[in-house]
Formats: sequence, C-alpha cells, structure tokens
Amino acid sequence: MSLIAAASSPSAYWYLARGTGVVTLLLLTASVVLGVLDSLRFAAAPRWPRFAIDTLHRDISLLVMAVLGVHIVTSLLDTFAPIQLIDTVVPFTSSYRPLWLGLGAVAFDLMIALIITSLLRRRLGYRKWRAIHWLAYASWPVAVLHGLGTGSDTKLWWNLALTIACVAAVVAAVLVRIARARPAEGGIRGYTTALALATPLGLAIFTLAGPLAPGWARRAGTPTTLLAKTGYRARAAGAAGAARAAAATSLHTPFSAQLAGSVRQRPEPGGAIIDLSMRLSGGAHGRLRVRMAGAPLDGGGLSMTGSQVDLSAVGMGSVMQGKIVSLQGQQFLARVSDRSGRAWDLQADLSVNSNSDTVTGSLSATDSGSTG
Repeated sequence: MSLIAAASSPSAYWYLARGTGVVTLLLLTASVVLGVLDSLRFAAAPRWPRFAIDTLHRDISLLVMAVLGVHIVTSLLDTFAPIQLIDTVVPFTSSYRPLWLGLGAVAFDLMIALIITSLLRRRLGYRKWRAIHWLAYASWPVAVLHGLGTGSDTKLWWNLALTIACVAAVVAAVLVRIARARPAEGGIRGYTTALALATPLGLAIFTLAGPLAPGWARRAGTPTTLLAKTGYRARAAGAAGAARAAAATSLHTPFSAQLAGSVRQRPEPGGAIIDLSMRLSGGAHGRLRVRMAGAPLDGGGLSMTGSQVDLSAVGMGSVMQGKIVSLQGQQFLARVSDRSGRAWDLQADLSVNSNSDTVTGSLSATDSGSTG
C-alpha cells in the first residue's frame, strides 16, 4: 500500500461540527421560547403582531434545520470518529458514544416529524397537529443532553455558560406560560412547575457527575482505538509515573523511536485519503498523525497531492505541525515546526499491513534549522 495525505486540515470539519452544534442549540432554544410564549395573548403587542411572532418562530425553526444539516454533514466528513450516515437517523446504533450520539438522532427525527406534520397540518387537523407539535418540543432537552454527552467543548467555560443560558431561557418561558395559564389548565400546573424546576437541577447533577468528571470519554462509549488515539489509554495503563518523570525534561533532537499504530483509507473523488495514527516508543513517547491525499496511478499506488503531519511527544512544549516534503514508497521525509520557530525533519520508514490495517516502522528526528 502506498501512502497518501490530506491537502486540507483535518481540523476544519471538526471546527465546523463544533460551531454548528452550538449555533443549532442557540437557534433551537430561541424557537422553543417563541413557541412556548406565542400562545400568550400578551405577546401580540402593536409592534409585534401575533402573525409576526408566528413567522419569526417558523423561520427560526427552518434555520435550525439548515444549520443542523451542516452540523451532521461536517460530523460525517470529519474522519476522527467513526460516524456513519445511518447513525444520524437511527438512534443508538453508532459505535461511537452510542447513547449520546443516539440522542442527537432522536432530536433530529423529532424535528423532521415536526416539519412533515406541519406540511400536512390541514389533513391532520389542528388538534392532532398541536399534539405532535408539543411532542416535538422534546427535541430541545434531548439536544441539550446530546451536546453535553457528546460535545468536545463541554468542559469549556463559555460552552457551559451558553448551555446554562439556554436552559434558563426555556425554563423561564415555561414558568411564565404556567403562571398565565387559564383556570381550566390549573390542574396540571403543579406537576408542570415541578418538572420545569427539576429539569435544570437534573441537568446540573448529570453534568457534574458525567461530562465534567474524569474518564467521561471512556464511560460515554468512545471506542478503545479512539481512546488510544487521544492518549486516554496511556494515562490509564500504569505508565503515568514514568510519563510524569519524562515530562520534567525536554525532548531534543536527534532522537530515534519505534512506530506502531493503525492506518485507515477512504476513497475520494479522483483519489483517496489515508490517515495514519501511530504511537512513539523507545527514544521518545508520544503520537504521530499523518494524513495524505493523492490521485491513483496506472501501475498502482497513489501520487501525493497534499499532506499534513502532527507530532506530539512527552517533553515537547506544544504540538509540531508540518507536511511531507519527500515520499518514496513507504518512506517519507516530513518537516514540522512549532509556534516558537523550532523545526525538525522527520524521517519515517514504515511497513503497512493491508490485511490488519496496521502500520509499524521507525522514526528519526533531526533539527532542520529552519521552519521553511
């Protein structure tokens, strides 16, 4: 198997998936708040006639679906997690965090049901449509749980602040709706109030005991191969003491290390993309990730058109990034650098096993003396 690499940064789809996920939650929250308050007569103020609020609610709901579509597509295109198209519509079937990703599929299915029934509103009749419409509001708490359980930004303060603001807005809207309920609806007021107050408390307990607690990636259902890729396996293995001792010293060139890991190939229009995720052992301990893209050759193999190389190791202050400058069969020379301007040349000699999708080899690093 010849090696190839990606011309585009692998983090682009990842950033888009993260960003559109946050925007989807904000828009969905706005849609739910407008929907809850729309039934109150006080909302029909002279400057905001009821038809204007209805139109705004509908347009935001459509915008939610558009942004959600981008979120789903970018999540599928990002090759880090093994998410398939069927996982976005059939809940709890994914090999990656099945419960939490499945909740996202449930929320998506509920919103699809809302759109379809809205188009068939005249045939269904107002009462049936209204019942389904209120059921679709369940997509909001399900989406919140999906974001907390699956999102990579859950522990960041700004993401927690946005989630708290969204929960507070919906709870406040529900409490206002309950307070202004007609006397005939008073029988369920107590139960609804208790549920509205219990929801943020339950979400807070879950967040503290789940996503914010150590080891959440493993408990959430992240595949073992991805845990190894992100370094969780190394921390859980018994080598924590040795890693901390090695971290006290800086890693300098030249050094040599052994490589072992996995290789993944997928076809693309006019070519293919291969990702290699390898562990460093021996002279250095860390991770080497290589992505290459190329066009197929008549005699077999691929002609490289672009590449990206990321190196992280114990004793390095930051990740070094760069590209392959020379490729011959299963040997390549890459140049990587960090933000300080330090640059290394990485010479890799690999052996790829196509049957088991594994890769082994050796790596030697020398100071290139330039970031070029």
